[in-house]
Amino acid sequence: MPRKSTTLTFTVLATGAGVFSMLQSLIAPALPTVQDAMHTSQSTVTWVMTAYLLSASVFTPILGRVGDLIGKKRTLVAVMLALTLGCLLAALAPSIGVLIIARVIQGIGGALFPLSFGIIRDEFPGERVGPSISNLSAVIAAGGGVGIVAAGPIVSALDYRWLFWLPVIVVGITALIAFRYVPESPSRADGRVNWLGAVLLSGWLVALLLPLSQAGRWGWTSGRALGLFAAAVVLFALWLAAEARSRNPLIDLRIMRLRAVWATNTAGLLFGAGMFSIWSFLPGFVQTPSGAGFGFGASVTGAGLLMLPMLIAMFLSGVLAGRLEPVVGAKHLLTAGAALGAVACGTLAAWHDRQWQVAFAAGVFGLGIGLAFASMATLIVRSVPAEQTGAATGMNANVRTIGGSIGAAVSSVLVTSRLQPSGLPYASGYTHAFGLLAVLCLAAALAALLVPVRRAAACHGAGHVPTAPAESEAVTSGARG
Repeated sequence: MPRKSTTLTFTVLATGAGVFSMLQSLIAPALPTVQDAMHTSQSTVTWVMTAYLLSASVFTPILGRVGDLIGKKRTLVAVMLALTLGCLLAALAPSIGVLIIARVIQGIGGALFPLSFGIIRDEFPGERVGPSISNLSAVIAAGGGVGIVAAGPIVSALDYRWLFWLPVIVVGITALIAFRYVPESPSRADGRVNWLGAVLLSGWLVALLLPLSQAGRWGWTSGRALGLFAAAVVLFALWLAAEARSRNPLIDLRIMRLRAVWATNTAGLLFGAGMFSIWSFLPGFVQTPSGAGFGFGASVTGAGLLMLPMLIAMFLSGVLAGRLEPVVGAKHLLTAGAALGAVACGTLAAWHDRQWQVAFAAGVFGLGIGLAFASMATLIVRSVPAEQTGAATGMNANVRTIGGSIGAAVSSVLVTSRLQPSGLPYASGYTHAFGLLAVLCLAAALAALLVPVRRAAACHGAGHVPTAPAESEAVTSGARG
């Protein structure tokens, strides 16, 4: 089959991944509107976010591995169609129950991230792999920012259902183009899907993320929360044992033990805690009435505009990372990105009395997000065999999600532990939360320093990205268990 245009392929991948990333944050500012329209409670409407988070965490690594086995293009088209169906169902949802089911279906789209990175590695010329991964990472990062900025104007001008109608149109057309023009990757992994590993992976992820997202309502010491945390530990241990003994592991644990992989994932866990917490709490901070002693009483649209510097900065720095990586190295870009996140959070903790201060800090954090996202994907892709790209990048995305859930949960405790008589938080709660996030981002920078420097090696063939010799030997040596 003749190779299609890599520019068209990249456009398709960027559109699908960008829309999914946007859906992660697009609905959050509109939750009060959805609650009123659906005549439901606040505790119930939060499941619109929770269901999406849990679904994406399960499907991202599993379908990434399926793509490695049966073909990334085939899986990509199926995932895009599922995302389109989920958005269509959400746009037409007559009740909150149907909307939550629709969000579960939309979560399947999380697999677009690992599948897209794998297609780039397989199909693009070697010299274009790094810049293309950086550019795609920039689009993914910016997608979350677009969701925060665009939600207010869309709901004000149209209706909250258009938050889903627009993705139906865009992703539906993109799926048709992908089916027609994206080539099927020739690189396939041997074996089959390890369904026991998939079930155990799904089990411990849900058991971990569900109490993290709901502990604020259940209570951290409630029976449900403690029981699920205990179940997560047991299921995680069983999953490790099952994967180690399987001839066809869902996630090759030897890959996860590579220093470049575990150090990058550690940095991703810590940086994800800072990033998702900023996305979750900074809009609420600026929307707080100034009578509370902080905040600016901004509308949803106004809060989105204050986040605009972050959106612009993360896209520009993500694109720039692809040009800098051959000179500076992905390790140093990840370190710099995490350090910028620490500077931004420290700035917010110390100075947040003026809107320009918040906008400046948001822009600095955006620079960090762009550099970190681009470099994390590059480090993972260049450190694992081609047939493990989907599973490895899927797990990296999951690690960031887990970090984000932990960071958001802990930040929520700090912000809401003491409330004013009006029910609003004190400024000190946000100050402590921003300070904690600065520490987490600094720890991410230190973890990034543990990533080994990749040895220079010539690339042979389109899309071939070699691993460092020492790590490659660790991957390929030894019989499978």
